[in-house]
Amino acid sequence: MAPENGIGMTTGPGDGTAPPPSVDDIDRAIVGALCEDGRLSMRALAARLHISRASAYVRVQRLEAAGVITGYTARVDPQRYGLGLSAYVYLHIAQPAWRGLLTKLIAIREVEHASLVSGDTDIVLLVRTHDIAALRELVLNRFQSMPEVLSTQTVLIFDELGHGPAVPPAVPPGQ
Repeated sequence: MAPENGIGMTTGPGDGTAPPPSVDDIDRAIVGALCEDGRLSMRALAARLHISRASAYVRVQRLEAAGVITGYTARVDPQRYGLGLSAYVYLHIAQPAWRGLLTKLIAIREVEHASLVSGDTDIVLLVRTHDIAALRELVLNRFQSMPEVLSTQTVLIFDELGHGPAVPPAVPPGQ
């Protein structure tokens, strides 16, 4: 995996400090197969793509080292896990403070995802809590007590319609 820069973001390939690695069609097929099933063995991956196990192993290692593959994870149903309330929280922040604030936000257990965005909002958070009281505590007492946060807006998620395709496009647009 690529090293972190101290604020939860990776450094190296893809962040402007190093050229992006070259990724060919076989690499894209490997990424696609692992996005569909991150638990594939090297033997199964190689068989699926009609390449040798050694080639699959070397390519996966190279993709991991280059920061193309950043990790493997399980998808969890938040409802069944006991996190029955999900919301987007939009933060308007004091501009010079975003780096330090990002570190604080990512450390909060209820924050599943944080994005620095353009427009009227500075940061968008996907948060998950047990109930409305926990969400109230999170927004009013934790986020709004941070001096870097100027204002918040909370949007409840009534229903999640699903994820987009787990597999990235085989060929990036424009290539």
